[in-house]
Amino acid sequence: MSIKQIVSRDSQALPRADVPGKRHLFNQHNLAAYRQGMEQSLQLVSHRLAAVSQPFSGVLPQELAPAFAGIDLEQPAADQAAVLAELATLYLDDAVYFHHPRYLAHLNCPVLLPSLMAELILSAFNSSLDTWDQSAGGTLIEQKLIDWTLGHLGLGADADGVFTSGGTQSNLMALLLARDSYYARRGHSVQHAGLPADAGRLRILCSSASHFSVQKSAALLGLGYEAVISVPCDARQCMDMAALQAELARCQAAGLLPLAVVATAGTTDFGSIDPLPDIAAQCRQHDIWLHVDAAYGGALLLSPTRRHWLHGIEFADSVTVDYHKSFFQPVSCSAFFARERRHFTHLTWHADYLNPLSAAQEGTPNLVNKSIQTTRRFDALKLWLTLRSMGGAEIGAMFDRVIELAQQGYAMLRAEPWLQFAAAPQLSTLVLRFAPAAALGDDALLDAANVYIRKAIFRSGEAVIAATKLGGRQYLKFTLLNPETTLADLAAVAALIRHHGEAYLAEHAAPCARSA
Repeated sequence: MSIKQIVSRDSQALPRADVPGKRHLFNQHNLAAYRQGMEQSLQLVSHRLAAVSQPFSGVLPQELAPAFAGIDLEQPAADQAAVLAELATLYLDDAVYFHHPRYLAHLNCPVLLPSLMAELILSAFNSSLDTWDQSAGGTLIEQKLIDWTLGHLGLGADADGVFTSGGTQSNLMALLLARDSYYARRGHSVQHAGLPADAGRLRILCSSASHFSVQKSAALLGLGYEAVISVPCDARQCMDMAALQAELARCQAAGLLPLAVVATAGTTDFGSIDPLPDIAAQCRQHDIWLHVDAAYGGALLLSPTRRHWLHGIEFADSVTVDYHKSFFQPVSCSAFFARERRHFTHLTWHADYLNPLSAAQEGTPNLVNKSIQTTRRFDALKLWLTLRSMGGAEIGAMFDRVIELAQQGYAMLRAEPWLQFAAAPQLSTLVLRFAPAAALGDDALLDAANVYIRKAIFRSGEAVIAATKLGGRQYLKFTLLNPETTLADLAAVAALIRHHGEAYLAEHAAPCARSA
């Protein structure tokens, strides 16, 4: 029987009416249902956004968890309205709202409207950016954005990059390329032969304020946590150059092999920027890979007034930039860049069913050739629509605004006698500590008070702040990434700190301290 006869005979074998899940599929047949679902979702978001009066409800895990106990995921809800109503109860009522001006905790930004338009489009069509035959124009949009960012970085004509899930992945890629290119120069292929015997002597240097992903990457790369040397910081929480030079000399004397220096342009806790030109000079002198983690400070590339703060980044061998921080994009939207595109070959494996070598030889741009991911969302579209809607200069001005707010907030709050600051701000982070005169000298009591303050504020939901430690002591942290946050908001959160701090001391301080 011919194929034509078989098709004719079986044309009704699987009629569309019997397709499982057909009324839920995104296609031309379900546009009315799609539109209705989007409108219902938009109404829910709009209603919830209009009702938000503080960044958090204050709910505790043990209070919210029981609401999930009766959910049977094998039994769907009655209709879409019921699904969304349930979602409001389980999630939106107690979500942490980053757009609120008193959300001051982590590096979470409010997002720009064009990026939300992009989310709607990219999720609907679900392009995967690993190969050209899955994305076509999406591939070229991502590459255009990579080239645009490289133009601002100034890494040179041979540079290239790729979008990633975030700074942790980008930093892992940097150290992977540093390791493999180190051995490639010595005639050893890690991809084919694995790690050589001397890999245990490799060392990665970074400041004591750098991101934890450096240690995590060292472990994932088979080098171990002990391969990371933590270089002390100066009073501004920047890498101390004398300490770096001393560590490099110690490595040489001990027969260790410095693989890379990770400089940070915007540390998570302090927003501090390491002295990039000086570090770059040391790396050139010792033939060491320089990676600049600019996940936080990357938007300085667009700043009309502070671009010079990143002077020296053009000497990097690789760079991390998180657009989902200071570029105001939704998670995830990040990228990794390397000075020499040839280094990406350390990540490349040609699979005949996906990205055959013949495709590369023909010039087909399969982005999987320079990524540790295979399936990858079209996150580049968010930044693309943002730039096409408002340009880069306005993003830079937005970042400038939160930096200026941090400076003004520091000037306002440092006059309060019950607050201590760890350092003057560099980007948009304030690290401070409730420390009234009556309790000075009792560090354990003040540590406990500051732990309590953060929890009490989070429980109230009136604000959300972060915490960290410096020199073993407990501090509080404001991370400012919302251009609509004001000095009045900072003053109000400071008042909460004082209120809860004084309440704690009133209950726990020794009688003599209370009388003082």
